[in-house]
Amino acid sequence: MSEKNRDGKRTARERLAVEREKQKTAERRRRTLIVAASVVCVLGLASVVGVLAANHGKDDSGSSKAGPVVAPSGATGKDSLAIQVGKDSAKPTLTVWEDFRCPACQAFETAYRPTLHELTDSGQLKVQYHLVTIIDGNLGGTGSKRAANAAACAQDAGKFRDFHDVLYENQPKETDDAFSSNAKLIELAGKVKGLDTPAFQKCVNSGTHDSWVTKSAAAFQAGGFTGTPTVLFDGKNIYADQTMTPAKLKQLVQAANKG
Repeated sequence: MSEKNRDGKRTARERLAVEREKQKTAERRRRTLIVAASVVCVLGLASVVGVLAANHGKDDSGSSKAGPVVAPSGATGKDSLAIQVGKDSAKPTLTVWEDFRCPACQAFETAYRPTLHELTDSGQLKVQYHLVTIIDGNLGGTGSKRAANAAACAQDAGKFRDFHDVLYENQPKETDDAFSSNAKLIELAGKVKGLDTPAFQKCVNSGTHDSWVTKSAAAFQAGGFTGTPTVLFDGKNIYADQTMTPAKLKQLVQAANKG
């Protein structure tokens, strides 16, 4: 072999090694981002418990009377507190407890969304979303609750997943309570074809599902969960597994369907 050929092969191997190291670094950075963000969403959990207890039986105006619990169309699970994406016939279930103001939830959604869409669209997985208000409790404000109500209103219109994704794509900084504005939420609904209707606007502005969101937040507390997102695959907490990746989740789903 000529010296030139040997140099060419050596250079190719070096390029490959550099590329592999870049991929490893990117994966470590992604995991660090999710872990770091999740810490932010855990801080102040004790205050959430206090807020939930203090606000039990009250609406946003401070009244001692709470409105009726109105679950969104097609809500499922215990007490109809979950919004499902995917077919009932899918064997495995992914349960996600999340807060639209939580940066760790956004990090999870950004990393896993393409895989979740693929698996739910192909009928291999169903995802049950539970909406909570941990950041409202940590930092004050009502953006978590208002966004969750709006997402439930989108579910009534059969457009939950699309609006859910839009909310995370347009998530404000954690300290910015922009989602507390119904007008802002309705503006974002304009990004989902056919969602911004008089019925949707009325549902958002009247807080049709506010008590349902409050009940979901109470269920989060009662479940003993420590932060958002909490992600369970057939009951097992996979978000706590630092080796978990979208590819690994896909393998778990495929194995569950074969079994």
